[in-house]
Amino acid sequence: MDAEPKNTGGKAEPWGDITPDAARRLVSAAVHAFAERGYHATTTRDIASRAGMSPAALYIHYKTKEELLYQISKVGHERALTIVERARDSEGTPAERLADAVRSFVRWHAEHHTTARVVQYELGALAEEHHAEVIAVRKATDGAVRSIIEDGVKAGVFDVADVRGTTVAVLSLCIDVARWFNTAGRSTPDEVGDLYAGLVLRMVGAHGEHQDGRP
Repeated sequence: MDAEPKNTGGKAEPWGDITPDAARRLVSAAVHAFAERGYHATTTRDIASRAGMSPAALYIHYKTKEELLYQISKVGHERALTIVERARDSEGTPAERLADAVRSFVRWHAEHHTTARVVQYELGALAEEHHAEVIAVRKATDGAVRSIIEDGVKAGVFDVADVRGTTVAVLSLCIDVARWFNTAGRSTPDEVGDLYAGLVLRMVGAHGEHQDGRP
């Protein structure tokens, strides 16, 4: 089973603030079950068993399997949005802010690659109302990254003909880390984050001072 990474520098799992403990254990168990078997092939019995609980105990905290997926998707997407908004709103050049956004976004997807795979690739299983809510958060994330690129274009330090298309490409590149990242590999989340920050700056044709994205 693809477990959450161990080489994350002690980073806390995304579910640390979910209470009570039983609800947190169920979310963690669901993440690993969905990542291993897929949402549709996973049963509530599978999830409860992984959490060391009975199926009946699961329903005390979550009425349906879909509610568990919604909890996972909501928290994951909100964390992603926080990361890019923090970079967007920070001081610094557009190159520094874009590099910071990419570096942090990639690092999160590597550190929590099991969670991120569920967050990013099981959206289609959400109920209509929940799907719409999560998509709104995704659009806000897209908008935050796009605004940094727009700032760079306006300042004359990015060479981008299609800001919207480039934004999609940047986010797709970052998100894909969750698909292939392996804790047994040679690269740490920080190293991958640095690599991708540099790749994205070259993608947008960054030039001028601090084109490496570091102050």
